[in-house]
Amino acid sequence: MPKPIVVVGSINLDLVSSGKRIPAPGETVVGDQFQTFHGGKGANQAVAIARLGYPVSMFGSVGDDDFGSRLRRGLQAEKVNVRAVLTAQNTASGCAMIAVDAKGQNSITVIPGANHALLPCVMEKHLPILRSAGMILTQLEIPLETVEFLCNMAQRLQIPLMLDPAPARAIPRRMLRCVTWLTPNETETCALTGIAPADLTPATAPEIARKLQSGGSANVIIKMGKFGACLLGSDGEAKWVPAFKVKAVDSTAAGDAFNGALAVALMQGLAPEAAVRYAAATGALSVTRAGAQPSMPTAQEVAALLNGHGKAARSGA
Repeated sequence: MPKPIVVVGSINLDLVSSGKRIPAPGETVVGDQFQTFHGGKGANQAVAIARLGYPVSMFGSVGDDDFGSRLRRGLQAEKVNVRAVLTAQNTASGCAMIAVDAKGQNSITVIPGANHALLPCVMEKHLPILRSAGMILTQLEIPLETVEFLCNMAQRLQIPLMLDPAPARAIPRRMLRCVTWLTPNETETCALTGIAPADLTPATAPEIARKLQSGGSANVIIKMGKFGACLLGSDGEAKWVPAFKVKAVDSTAAGDAFNGALAVALMQGLAPEAAVRYAAATGALSVTRAGAQPSMPTAQEVAALLNGHGKAARSGA
């Protein structure tokens, strides 16, 4: 039995409105549809892993409200181990308000709620869950002190730690030194390095990845949407993994699909470049469907996309 991936992070209910465009400040627009989905970056990544058929445990916090019960049941239905999904008393569950435009781009406001109750003092009571991990995944929708606790714990236990530095913010170097896999998108890369968005391009990405790696992370992957991803491994060699061309419906949780799949591929022994390609295919499939967790593909769907893309490349299509 392989060691499980343990995801430590947020669990939210997503309230999603869709329309032709996202409103500008002070503007009211008429939308086309409203839906609710189970979300939260942590829970999304856990479901992505489970859909790919790999054992996964979720470490997070929900409120003692109707949303909390619903979110816990949703994770269980996806075969995610929820023994470490805790209930914060007299606290509302986290939620996210998401606006999606006709091109699949989104704007998100997150209300943390019970996610901010996931503190180091709580986690210390459940250390066996962390010790059981083959890899730990985390993000920044939980308190930064908890992420730092995880970084130190992972280093002490010699467990690889993958950090999705979202939402974008600066991170102390002492934490980055404990990170095995750092996976920022374009916005997060700019926040971590202080560069202007216009200065991050496919041509400059390798140099910027080296700047991030010099901060302490062993491996850096800059996720650049339609352009693909720049991988800078611990061997110091930068490699470019192109994106898969798909028709985007909703980009919500594409990065979470990528991270979950990357962890699965690495745990299954794929080399880093192949693991990033697997992750890119998973992320691409996720944007072809609405919602966060409902958009996560299965291992069979990812294999079909990879096989089809390989055949097209061999035939020159």
